[in-house]
Order: sequence, then C-alpha cells, then structure tokens
Amino acid sequence: MQIVLVEPEIPQNTGNIARTCALTGTTLNLVKPLGFSVSDRYLKRAGLDYWDQVEVKLWESFTDFCQVNRDCRFYLATTHAPRSYHQIRYHPGDVLVFGCETRGLPPHALEPFPESQIRIPMRDTGRSLNLSNSVAIVLFEALRQNDYPGLK
Repeated sequence: MQIVLVEPEIPQNTGNIARTCALTGTTLNLVKPLGFSVSDRYLKRAGLDYWDQVEVKLWESFTDFCQVNRDCRFYLATTHAPRSYHQIRYHPGDVLVFGCETRGLPPHALEPFPESQIRIPMRDTGRSLNLSNSVAIVLFEALRQNDYPGLK
C-alpha cells in the first residue's frame, strides 16, 4: 500500500501518519507544497522513534506522482464521494490519497478519478475527522481485507 498526502499543512498530522506507515510497512508520499519542512522539529517529534523506519518520498506535484505510478489503483478520500471506503475491495499496491487539512483534495486531483473517490461516513457538521485519523481508518480497512500482510 501507499499513502499520498497532497499538500499537507500540519506537521504533527504528517508525523502521526509517518508513524502509522512505519508500523504497517506502508510508503508515505508527500506532494509539495508542504506547509512545513520535513526537518521541522514538530514533524520529527510526532514520529520521533519511527521517522527512520518509514519510506518517505517527496513529489513536486500530484501529476508527477500519478505519472510514475500510473499502473496502480488509486482511491481518493473526499467528503463529497458517493461511496464509503469500506465498499471497496482493496489490493496490495493500492494508492490511498488524502488532501490537506483545511481544503481537502483540489479539483485537479479529483477530476481524473471520478470512480475512485471514497469517503468516511460521518455526521454533516461542516467538520471532518483529523487527517491522521482518516488515513488510519482507510489504511487499516485495506490492510484488514488483505489479512494484514507482513503484520503480526
């Protein structure tokens, strides 16, 4: 599995997601611009004991990431998606894409994937779950469906 964060803004969220990726053997892809430096002390503190155990890749744009990974299946998390994340049959190598904390995924990222958009069911209060919680929810469903490969 791969996690993609498109233009993440909050270093603590990215640090928590890096920890989740480290403990599940999941690659973390960060798409620029980032709202922080990857050497940011808050980012390292949030994932302090795990940062050296996660594969982190930096990308100049989501388009660049898509071109390199064009043979992968993509699932993009958005509150506007018609179907829930649990209605998908995930496969090893799938790419789970999440947007920034304040705006979500931009239209240019969503438009090429109209059938691959997923949501996490929640009350409509104008707020969403924390980004790191959302990543964990979707990733662990994908891993569960595949019998937690490589995990004990």
